[in-house]
Amino acid sequence: MQVRSSGARIAWLLWAGLLAAPAPSQAAAPGVPYRIETVAEGLVHPWALAALPDGRLLVTERPGRLRILDRTPEGRHVLRAEAVAGLPPVYASGQAGLFDVLVDPGFAQNGWLYLSFAHGTASANHLRVVRARLDGARLREVTPIFTTRPAKAHGQHFGGRMALLDDGTLVIGMGDGNLERTDAQRLHTHLGKILRIGRDGSVPADNPFVGHAGALPEIYSLGHRNPQGMVSLPGRNRLYAHEHGSKGGDELNRIARGANYGWPITTGGIDYTGARITPYRSYPGITPPLAEWTPSIAPAGMAHYDGTLFPAWRGSIFVAALKEKSVRRVPMEDGRPGTQEILFTELGERLRDVRAGPDGALYLLTDSQSGRVLRVLPR
Repeated sequence: MQVRSSGARIAWLLWAGLLAAPAPSQAAAPGVPYRIETVAEGLVHPWALAALPDGRLLVTERPGRLRILDRTPEGRHVLRAEAVAGLPPVYASGQAGLFDVLVDPGFAQNGWLYLSFAHGTASANHLRVVRARLDGARLREVTPIFTTRPAKAHGQHFGGRMALLDDGTLVIGMGDGNLERTDAQRLHTHLGKILRIGRDGSVPADNPFVGHAGALPEIYSLGHRNPQGMVSLPGRNRLYAHEHGSKGGDELNRIARGANYGWPITTGGIDYTGARITPYRSYPGITPPLAEWTPSIAPAGMAHYDGTLFPAWRGSIFVAALKEKSVRRVPMEDGRPGTQEILFTELGERLRDVRAGPDGALYLLTDSQSGRVLRVLPR
C-alpha cells in the first residue's frame, strides 16, 4: 500500500503498546536428518557470510574485519590468518560495526563486493555502503555509494542487510536509530526504511517517492524498526525482510514498492520498559506481516533454500535467531508461511547468520567473541 494515499495522514500520530500471543511453531523432531560440522572458528562476532564463485567464503567481523576462507583441493575451507587489507574506517561500538558483504553478479569478471557498515562517531553516525574490488587479499577502488541521512546520535538499530533485486538494483535495510522511532514514518529521513539504489549509487527513476516533495528518493518502503534479514528470490520478483520488534513483535514481511509496514503505528510488541507503544495491531494503509514472533526470537540473518541436499527443506526461508539460539525454518507455499520448525537449538549458541551455500549445504555463523562458521549437511 502506498504512503502517498494513506501513510501521510497517519505519520504524525502518537502511540502507546500492546502485547500479542506467540506465533505457532513446531519443535524439531528427535532423530534430526542433519549433522553440523565446524568450518572455521576464532572469529570475533562474525556478522555475515558470502560465497565467491571459485568456492572461497567471505566473513565479516563486526569490529571491522573482512576474512577469507580459502578452499583446499580436498574441498575443505581454511581461514586465512590475516584479514583483508584496505577496508575503510568502521565505527565499531555496541551494535555498530561492519555488517553485510554482498558479491556482485559479475564478480568473476570485475571483482566487485559491496560492504555495509557503521560510519562516523558516537555522536554522529550513519549506515554506509561501499563498493570495492577484491584484489587478492586487499580491497582496491573503495568507493562510497550510499550514506544514510541524517546522522544519528545513537549506536543502535543500523539494519545493515543488503540484497540484489532481479533488475540488478541494490536494496538496503536501515533501522530507526532507536531514539526517534517516529522517523520510520517520515519521508525526509532514511531511518526506518528499506532503500533501493543502483549498484553505482544512482537513484532508480522508478523508486516510489522520486519527485515526491520532501521525500528522500532512495526510499523503497517505510515503517521498519530494525531490519536485519533480507532475501530476494531470483526470477520470482519477491523480496522478503524480517525485523526486530521491541519486546515482542518481530516480523517477517514481503516487501512491496512504496508499502508502509507500520512501525511504530502498529506492532505486536511492547516497550522494554513495559510501556505500551500503540493500541493498534492493524491500521488502514499498513501492510501486515506474513508472520510475527512474540515473545521475541531476535531474528538476524535470513536465507532462502533451494538446494538438493535437503529436499524437504526446498522452498523454505531460514531465519537465524539470536535470543532463541535457533534457526526458524519457515516453509513457504505461494508466498505464504506454513508451520515453522525450530532447528539447531542443540548448539546452545546465538546464531547471527544463515546462508544457503552453492554446495547445497546450509551455513551458520555463531555470535560470540570466538564465533564459528558451521556447515549443516545430511546425516
